[in-house]
Amino acid sequence: MERGPLYGEERSGAAPRVPGRIPLAVVVVDAEGLISHWSSGARRLFGTGREEAVGALAVDLLPVTGALGAAEWDGRAAAHGPGLEALLGGGTSYPTAGRARMAAAPGPLDLLWWAYPLVGPGTERLLVLAADAGRLHGGSGGRGADGRPADQERFAPAFALHTDFPGAEELARRLPDILPSMSPRESARIVSQVLELGYPILEISQQERVPVTPDWGVPRRVERRDRLLRAARTAQDPLAAEAAAAELESDLEYAAVRERLEFLNEVSGRIGSSLDLARTVQEVSEAVVPRFTDVAGTYLREQVVAGEGFPDGPPDATTLWHRVAVEHNDEPGRWDDVVPVGESMPFPVHTPFFQCMTTGQPVLVPRISEETGNAIAAQFEKRDISPLINGRSLLVVPLKARNVVLGFMILLRHPARTEFDDMDRVTGAELAARAGLVLDNARMYTFQENVAETLQDSMLPQRAPRMAGCDTATRYLPGTRLGRVGGDWFDTIKLPGSRTALVVGDVMGHGLNSAAMMGQLRTAVQTMAAIDMPPAQLLRSLDDLAQRLGDGYLATCLYAVYDPIGQRLTLANAGHIPPVLVRAEDGRSELLRLPTGAPIGVGGVPFEAVTVPVAPGDRLVLCTDGLVEVRGEDIGVGLAALAESAAHPAASMDDACDAIIRALNVTDDRKDDVALLMARLNGIPPESVAEWRLRLDAREVGRARRLVGDQLVRWGLDPAVETAQLLVSEIVTNAVQHAHTQQVVLRLVHTDALLCEVSDDDHALPQLLNAGPGDAFGRGLRVVSRLAREWGTSRTAGGKTVWCEQSLPRGRRTAR
Repeated sequence: MERGPLYGEERSGAAPRVPGRIPLAVVVVDAEGLISHWSSGARRLFGTGREEAVGALAVDLLPVTGALGAAEWDGRAAAHGPGLEALLGGGTSYPTAGRARMAAAPGPLDLLWWAYPLVGPGTERLLVLAADAGRLHGGSGGRGADGRPADQERFAPAFALHTDFPGAEELARRLPDILPSMSPRESARIVSQVLELGYPILEISQQERVPVTPDWGVPRRVERRDRLLRAARTAQDPLAAEAAAAELESDLEYAAVRERLEFLNEVSGRIGSSLDLARTVQEVSEAVVPRFTDVAGTYLREQVVAGEGFPDGPPDATTLWHRVAVEHNDEPGRWDDVVPVGESMPFPVHTPFFQCMTTGQPVLVPRISEETGNAIAAQFEKRDISPLINGRSLLVVPLKARNVVLGFMILLRHPARTEFDDMDRVTGAELAARAGLVLDNARMYTFQENVAETLQDSMLPQRAPRMAGCDTATRYLPGTRLGRVGGDWFDTIKLPGSRTALVVGDVMGHGLNSAAMMGQLRTAVQTMAAIDMPPAQLLRSLDDLAQRLGDGYLATCLYAVYDPIGQRLTLANAGHIPPVLVRAEDGRSELLRLPTGAPIGVGGVPFEAVTVPVAPGDRLVLCTDGLVEVRGEDIGVGLAALAESAAHPAASMDDACDAIIRALNVTDDRKDDVALLMARLNGIPPESVAEWRLRLDAREVGRARRLVGDQLVRWGLDPAVETAQLLVSEIVTNAVQHAHTQQVVLRLVHTDALLCEVSDDDHALPQLLNAGPGDAFGRGLRVVSRLAREWGTSRTAGGKTVWCEQSLPRGRRTAR
């Protein structure tokens, strides 16, 4: 923990000093000199996280050890005592304190520290407390409490026994608050030794002592009551005293009601500034601390945090609750170590939290007894939270809307503060009702956003298929006007003959309707591409489909087919912006001038296909107009910028896509979606392709096996011969049996995998069947399915093609 009960005694004759508060770093070192506990305050003071600190050597990690030798010590007990190194080594049995200046970012750190040697059966051997003296009053500039310049006011760490000041029992009860999270037995052993060795104190200026005590704050209503009580007591006239007492009673009641109304009005004005769930929770937490409570912990159902739905009915003991915020006015970091934000946990049926979330009503515990606190703390494994909650007043309020409990808030008041009462229960219930409505609006917004994102993501390809002779990279950036829902799409489709179809489309409009139409059109394109429909004919059929679906179906689409063996592109355009082709030979980029065509859905307009020769290494860039359109500017300016940015060299395809997006200044406040598809056309060299024509004769199956075996040996793929021959045998056998008048064509393509294609003039696609023990047919494709990495069938203009891909041994992926 960070702030501890550091107490002292006001010296006689010295000016009274108000209690102070000081953040503390707390470190525990074991018998081997390794750090076993490292508080959040230690991380903030020394700059090292808990993961790095715990288990590290203290003499290497604690910066104070390196400053001891040259430091000027002001501590009373450390004036002639050993340094921290001696304490770590077990060279002393009494506490030591000191002050040192050490280098730190952003400037020098004026460090105060106290060290307690520990004994006993546990592993703990040293307790170190440290603080930044620069944060104390008078640390820089101004005047000190005694009227002298602040730079003359001196702070010295020291120790005082419990007999030096009154109220030792109260101090002993608060001392465990500064300890790190550990078991009650360990903390009790350390506390007993600290009590015996002396409380840490600060001596200020001329040996003046300032008690450092917790400052919990006093409600305004309590201050007003005390003022009126003093007025009633000091009145000389009995009638005036009676009138003052009557005024006190009525004024207190009026002030209490007014304060609660002001509080609720203030909270209502502060929350709900956005539909962000996390921000809404933070606004509610900051509104109630410290005005209404000292600690506010907010728990929500896990499904609420995730933006998902949850089952009807009340929650039960298995329901997981996610801790989304913990706000408090205790010392910084005191709760972070024990109840970290982000943890999910269920709550047992015997707890007041379970009662609140099942009944939907506030639960009030005026004062948490030790028994109740221990029962609550039992659910926190390896952490003892009882020192944080015992003796405090507890109010649990449900966060619900439309009679559905979304979560609850745990409100705790410090023992020194007035307990929660029935009026506080009503106030808390009203607060929770208002906060619950805002949270439910935020939850529904988050849920709808997630639905939209899921819909959009499900309609776009999650991963690009492996394409022979072609590498692709894609980007999709949703517009911000209506969330992540739009009608832009891209696709890469594997075609027979080692070809690849590249598609980019844009449905006109935004929102769910556009996304739904996009899904229909994308599915239609994939279906028609699977039967190897030529580009112009495919757009013609897509246009007919859009007209049948309705008058409002309008979209642009660019469909390109890349043949890596023939080294050519065949493209057809339906009202889409032209693609960019970057030549590998000289790095020159050009907009491909294609017949524009009309958008899909207009009807009655012909589509034309254009064939463009390409070379290995050329890059094709397709995108939607959201990437190049700028309001108020001609689209030609954006297309020119696209062509220029696409020509810039990049380390990878992904880097090239990112460079285009940066160059065209695609910002987060854009209104339109952006789809970008880039393809590097690697090609397949002729020596990596082998093709044979087979007669419609069963004896040709054996010839096919020999041809494949010999070719793989020439390619250096000897380990793949046996599997490849078995695959070819099964596919060729099926083709020879079902072909009619034409020859069967067998083709092997060697890239990163071995592609085998068998084409014939039969339009009937073979089916994967379950063959019984007595069946003579039906096993061929099952063998292919088991042995091939991928396989499939496609209709062609003259019949069908059955293909399969075989993985190659490592180190033999490319033909030379």
